[in-house]
Amino acid sequence: MRHFLSLYDFTKEEILEIMELGIKIKREAKVKNYIPYLQHQSLGMLFEKSSTRTRVSFEVGIHQLGGQGLFLSSNDLQLGRGEPMKDSARVISRMVDMVMIRTYSQKILDEFAAYSKVPIINGLTDKYHPVQLLADYLTMIEYGKDKNPIVAYVGDGNNMTHSWMMLAGKLGFELRIATPKGYEPLEEIKNDAKELCAKSGGKVSYHLDPKEAVKGADIVTTDTWVSMGQESEKEKKMRDFKGFIVDMDLMSLAKDDAIFLHCLPAYRGYEVSEEVFEKYADVIFDEAENRLHAQKGLMVWLDKER
Repeated sequence: MRHFLSLYDFTKEEILEIMELGIKIKREAKVKNYIPYLQHQSLGMLFEKSSTRTRVSFEVGIHQLGGQGLFLSSNDLQLGRGEPMKDSARVISRMVDMVMIRTYSQKILDEFAAYSKVPIINGLTDKYHPVQLLADYLTMIEYGKDKNPIVAYVGDGNNMTHSWMMLAGKLGFELRIATPKGYEPLEEIKNDAKELCAKSGGKVSYHLDPKEAVKGADIVTTDTWVSMGQESEKEKKMRDFKGFIVDMDLMSLAKDDAIFLHCLPAYRGYEVSEEVFEKYADVIFDEAENRLHAQKGLMVWLDKER
């Protein structure tokens, strides 16, 4: 049995297998050919952090695969009254076939997985957002940007940055990260990325100037500067991130055929300008839709690995 807690735990070949499944299932869905790969199976969806795309994509995804999704809010479970996570894991995993968890702490996810009898999927933690990277990579494939790309990430050194670092390390492409001073990725993730790149031929570099990162890039990507739970830091971050907006001037430094990705929600005028967002809206919303298809590929792959 395999869990999907971070991309660090997966080989390049396994990531590509998941992508192939996602692409195959997407093709089938586009002609309304919904094959029940997970017929009569149940997906428990445990949310400590609210979501739009994660809930809709997993709930629709398991339905299209022939199964059923169960929305489980931590406020409505015994977790909200202090039941240990390991006990909730022991109970829930005896009643469902797979669990997706969207939570604040990676430690909570890891503990749940340690006591679970079924595969666990990371729907987002403070440390990683790997299902989003599956959707991003599927979008890169569809737009012909998956062969030795140069990716520029501009913004906060957060869970999205960490996940891009893991993907670059596993697949062996170049990733340039531009963050303001004091907002760099975690050192432990830097060390993991360095180790992975040494094996794959990938490269991860760190910059304080977004222009250095974006120059000649095939893909430019960013994320919100103020993640859920960080609202009290908003004013400080707005000051600290001055000059890190992805606007047309910055995008002009990338390759002429470069694409822009954003995991959403997007706050125009902060991490991305209205003009850039609307110019690349088709790509961004293809990327958002690909959460559905990449995650279906992931769920089918995890079921096969039992």
